[in-house]
Amino acid sequence: MKSGKLNWDDLKNIIEGNTGVIRPEVVVHSGVGEDCAVINFGEYDCVLSTDPITGAGENMGRLAVNINCNDVASSGVEPLGIMVTILAPEGTLVEEIKDLMREIGEESRRLGIEILGGHTEVTSAVNRMIVSCTVIGMGRKGKVVATGGARDGDDIIVTKYLALEGTSIIVNDMEDKVRDVLSTEELEEARGFVNMLSVVAEGRIAGEYGVNSMHDITEGGVLGALWEVAEASGTGFEVMYEKMPIRPAALKVCEHLNIDPLKFISSGSMLITAPKGEELVTLLKKAGINAAVIGKITEGRGIMIKDGIEMEIEPPQRDELFNI
Repeated sequence: MKSGKLNWDDLKNIIEGNTGVIRPEVVVHSGVGEDCAVINFGEYDCVLSTDPITGAGENMGRLAVNINCNDVASSGVEPLGIMVTILAPEGTLVEEIKDLMREIGEESRRLGIEILGGHTEVTSAVNRMIVSCTVIGMGRKGKVVATGGARDGDDIIVTKYLALEGTSIIVNDMEDKVRDVLSTEELEEARGFVNMLSVVAEGRIAGEYGVNSMHDITEGGVLGALWEVAEASGTGFEVMYEKMPIRPAALKVCEHLNIDPLKFISSGSMLITAPKGEELVTLLKKAGINAAVIGKITEGRGIMIKDGIEMEIEPPQRDELFNI
């Protein structure tokens, strides 16, 4: 198999029948498209999510903290703690692990979460540093937002800009590939995208506002996230290509490397569905968070319209990052 997430048919076959005992305390169970589990503890619901970082070099610690906190934020609650596993290849220096952990600590302090524990080891099983985190959050019973809550007629909202994470990884890890196509100002802007990867703020605002579903946009980009929301919700969608928010620097990088920005890893952007999308967009913009309505949830297929032509969206394949 090639690098990247498993295709959805394989993933379904692997998960099916392998979920252990179905516990009554679990409110949101594992499933394709659902990044978080939700467990009820009386007055409160506990939200859990876990993910590794495998496709980045620079800023690995910051990315590991943010992508996991973003999953919890997509449930409409604030993350409160994180557990960290670091697997380092043989020959790694202690200082390298210290630097990585320092970065994780700094990002955790910035987001107001505690490092609860974890595991660190050097192993011949990996040939580069791997960081995997599990984040926990807590919310009032019944207030947690699920990926599978989208309803027919909902507006589809995207926050900030697409392709922030992927562009940041390329510029910080592979600058030589894009140095000639970006101006000095655009290069600096793209490097700074790493500071825009948290969706905790919009998750909190949308959760308090009351939305039907949320999903942070990671591997597979916005088209992958749309497919996952529709799959989890039993719906379709119709979105407009021209309404997709993409920064010019990110678009230049994608065009130069022949990357589809709509299938490019996009942490920093949240996909939200709600009945009154423009009202939520106004609320987010008042908080300094860019947002745009890109389409609607439907009962039919997953469709994107570009230049007046309808295109059916297929299940996401591996992220464009792994095609470079």
